Parts: sequence; C-alpha cells; structure tokens
Amino acid sequence: MKNILIIHTGGTISMQEDTSTGEVNTTPSHPLSTAAKHIEHIANISDEAAFHIPSPHMKPEDMLTLGQLIHERFSEKIYDGIVVTHGTDTLEETAYFLDLFLQTRKPVIVTGAMRSANEIGADGLYNLITAVRTASSDEAQEKGVLVVMNDEIHTAKNVTKTSTSNVATFQSPQYGPIGITTKQQVFFHHKMTYRESYPVQQLSKDIVLLKVFAGMDGSLIDSLLANSVDGIVIEALGQGNVPPAMIPSLKNAVDKDVPVLVVSRCYQGFVQPTYAYEGGGKHLEDIGLIFANGLNGPKARLKLMIALEMTSNRPEIISMFQ
Repeated sequence: MKNILIIHTGGTISMQEDTSTGEVNTTPSHPLSTAAKHIEHIANISDEAAFHIPSPHMKPEDMLTLGQLIHERFSEKIYDGIVVTHGTDTLEETAYFLDLFLQTRKPVIVTGAMRSANEIGADGLYNLITAVRTASSDEAQEKGVLVVMNDEIHTAKNVTKTSTSNVATFQSPQYGPIGITTKQQVFFHHKMTYRESYPVQQLSKDIVLLKVFAGMDGSLIDSLLANSVDGIVIEALGQGNVPPAMIPSLKNAVDKDVPVLVVSRCYQGFVQPTYAYEGGGKHLEDIGLIFANGLNGPKARLKLMIALEMTSNRPEIISMFQ
C-alpha cells in the first residue's frame, strides 16, 4: 500500500455543529481523528496539523508555509502522496497557490466539507476517503494539485466554489472535472497539457482585486496608487471592458509601472481585446493592461503576487499570463 500523509489546516471538515443553537465552530479535537479505521485498508496513513483555522483566516503567507511543509515532507522520501484538508471558502485559492508553488510529481490532493462532522449528511469523511484513494492512484502522478470532493476530481486551476452551501459546490466551469471516483476505482478522463511552477521563497507584494460595476470611476484605483500598491487585478465586465471614467486612473497605474491584470467577473468565457470603444478590451490592451486568460480574480491575484516575486520585467510578466 502507498504511504499517504494527511495535513489538516482546519475548516468545516474539522468543525462540529452545536445542536442546541445550530452554530458551527472549531473543536478541541479533530472530528476526523478516528477516521483511520475507514481508510487503513486503502493506504498507510500518517497525519499532522499545519493549522487549525477557518479558511477565511487563511493568508497567502500561510499558503506558502503549507507549501514549504509539503516540500519538507516529500523530501523525507517516506510519502507517496499528500492529502490536505481545508475549509471551502478559500480552498480553491490555496489549491491553486500550491499548484503554482510545488515542484513535485507526486499527488497532492486538497479536500474539504460543506457540512460539519455531526450534521445530517456530513460529507467530510467521505471526501477524505476519496481524496486518499485518489492520492494513492498511480494515475494521479504528474497532474499537479487536484481538488477532490463529491466524487469528482478537479484541477486546481479550473475549480471554483459555485454555491454557498451545496455539497456539489466545487465545479470547473467550461472544463468539467478531470476525473471521477467510484467506491472501487479512480478514473481520469482528461490529461494535463501544461504545468508551471515558481519556487518563490516569500510573498511580499500587495496585490488588490477590484470588481468592476456599472458607473465605476477611478477613485478606488487612485487611492490604491497613493498607498503604493504593487499590482491590481480588475474583474472587468464581459470580455474585458470597463466604464470610461476608469481610464485615466488605469493609464496612471500603467505609467507608474504598476501591473494591472484584466479578468472577467463572468465565471465562464475568456477576456480578450475585442471592443475598441473607450473602456473596451482593445482600448485597455492599447494602454497597457494585461489580459489574464483562464483565471478568476482571486487566482489571478495570487499568480500576480508570485510573478512579481520572480520578476519586475513587464514582457516576462505578460508571458506568464498568456
């Protein structure tokens, strides 16, 4: 059997519901501490806690610490794969950061739960079992960081949380899951075509994410520039368009060598320089904004954070997002 390490970070999968009030909170002991009997026939299991926090408390610096811990554990040459349990609110961000950071062929699987351990229909233990089974699969090698929940296997780059409470919340719009699990087997029906990794040692850049809305002007951007922000990600309208009142401030950001990424606030489709009117995508490209295809806002922010640790060269930054 494979040797699999489970690293706990907290989240709903590690919480319990107060049956008298309905409130969900952390517990002194991990509810899955007795899970070994359910997975001992799948793999040789070890586990440890990296954090014990709700996922809204997770910071990029914590993600880096987690990534460094994973590297350390793999360097011990004991483990064939690692499963990370994580709260769902920022799970996709941690998974994507790890996907960008880690340099390993071995499986790293991130999973969580939408219902705490003692709620009716709790999904944490089942998700953990399927995550361990996926981490134990030879086919999971060289596929980057994967998210396994609700019998589906998703890539860290494409997966996103689509519902506040549905157990099937994690989906990969446009792409679908890369594989599925059954009670007996793990099936991969897509192949990875490209992977990238960046061995950063720190995260020191201040990157801000802004969602564009009708009638938006440049005042928020002006405020960020006055406070020496290092980069800005704009969740633009449609294919990558903004109100014209934002243009002077966006030009000012480019003139100050502050990279501005453009993604869409839509959860499907790609940004592209189509419209040439003032504030249209072609106009934004002409004034120097960078189009980040295939990423949502939170993930584009993390990648820009990493990119600016690697280089300040504008053409190199652009090439990282093409």
